[in-house]
Amino acid sequence: MDPLIEEELYKLVNELSLDFFNKPFKHDVNFNHRLRTTGGRYIPVKRRIELNPKYVNEMDWNEFIGIIKHELCHYHLHIEGKGYKHGDKDFRELLRKTGSPRYCRPLPSQVSDYKHIYVCKKCDQEYKRKRRVHLKKYRCGKCGGKLAESQKVL
Repeated sequence: MDPLIEEELYKLVNELSLDFFNKPFKHDVNFNHRLRTTGGRYIPVKRRIELNPKYVNEMDWNEFIGIIKHELCHYHLHIEGKGYKHGDKDFRELLRKTGSPRYCRPLPSQVSDYKHIYVCKKCDQEYKRKRRVHLKKYRCGKCGGKLAESQKVL
């Protein structure tokens, strides 16, 4: 990766850290092109934040800033020895305090177009599929009930 881009990314993350958390960011941050289903991740062992570059290209700037703030919540809580995982109370409170999103929106390039919706007759679990499902062969994964094709329009 271009060192100039990495330097700018570090500068941005440090500025956000100082603005929202009143603490400096002292470790590594970089783009990870292999991330597919998430906007970013914090690796506690390495104290590194990895960000998905697709969110810079495909989404608005505010979404990307939100992802950085979310990862900084993980980072600062971990450094302080507090609960930094998604289910922890400390984490949820810091998200709320800093105005960080709990989840990032899916990328427009990742949104797929489902053509079929199936519903379990027993528990109403909904399944969205691109391809047709053989209804006599497959059952609900949740309760084992029979599936029926829904009349919903996608």
